[in-house]
Amino acid sequence: MKELILGGARSGKSRLAEQRAKATRQDVLYIATAQAFDREMDERIARHQGDRPAHWGTVEEPVYLARALQSHAAENRTILVDCLTLWLSNLLCMDDSVLFGKEKQSLLDCVFSLPGHVILVSNEVGQGVIPDNALARRFVDEAGWLHQALAAQCDQVTFVTAGIAQQLKP
Repeated sequence: MKELILGGARSGKSRLAEQRAKATRQDVLYIATAQAFDREMDERIARHQGDRPAHWGTVEEPVYLARALQSHAAENRTILVDCLTLWLSNLLCMDDSVLFGKEKQSLLDCVFSLPGHVILVSNEVGQGVIPDNALARRFVDEAGWLHQALAAQCDQVTFVTAGIAQQLKP
């Protein structure tokens, strides 16, 4: 089973993903893509860590997500990736278009052939005002294209608003 859970900031998407991971009653591995560049991000990361059960494994991987997934996926394991938009911004801010293209394609090539249950969490950023700078516009475009490619192949896609999950697929 491959799931994509989308929503805005503070929509409840991570909470829903954690509930679904727990409900699988499998070994859960959390792949965190965030990097702490300031105190506020340190606090966000700490809050997310505190929300997770202590027995869940955690892998921090801000760039090489496909490699982490391939290394840790197993038939009786659920992997929760939180979140794809942080991973995307990590790559875009590296300003290396070759690395960006390679890592994005590696993710798209591997995720659906992985054994086990994979839950991907991402921010839907394409519903607001068009950003006024080139990097932000590229980020919105790349996130939209990534979400479309993943949603087309995922078994289940859910959109979360105000803590309410709306099933988009199936």
